[in-house]
Amino acid sequence: MDIQIKQIDNIIIAHISGELNQKTSPALQERLIPLIQPDCKILLEMSNLSSLSSAGLRILLLLYRQINAGQGQVVLAGLTEMVEDTMSITGFLTFFTAYKTLDEGIAALRHNLIT
Repeated sequence: MDIQIKQIDNIIIAHISGELNQKTSPALQERLIPLIQPDCKILLEMSNLSSLSSAGLRILLLLYRQINAGQGQVVLAGLTEMVEDTMSITGFLTFFTAYKTLDEGIAALRHNLIT
C-alpha cells in the first residue's frame, strides 16, 4: 500500500493505493490519526485501491469515528467498483459520503455540502 498525503486549503487529502488489509492498515492509521484535529476535513482518495479487507474496513471506521468525534468531516472519492461493492455489502457506505471524483469531494468539503 502507498499513502500520499497533501493539503489543499484546509482539506487533508490522502491518496491510498494498493491493498488495504491486515498487513497494511496499521500504516494508514499511523499516518492519518495524528492529522485528526477538531473540525478537520479529510478526503480519502481511493481510485487506485486494489483491495479492501475487513481489517481495512476497521481502520476506515476508526478514522470515521475519531474525525466525527471532533466535529470533523471525512469523505471518500474515486471508489473502484470492487471497493464500493465491499463497502456497500458490509454497510460501511452508510457511514461515509462518497464522490465519484477527487474534485467533487474537494468541492463538497470546501462548501460544507456533506450530509
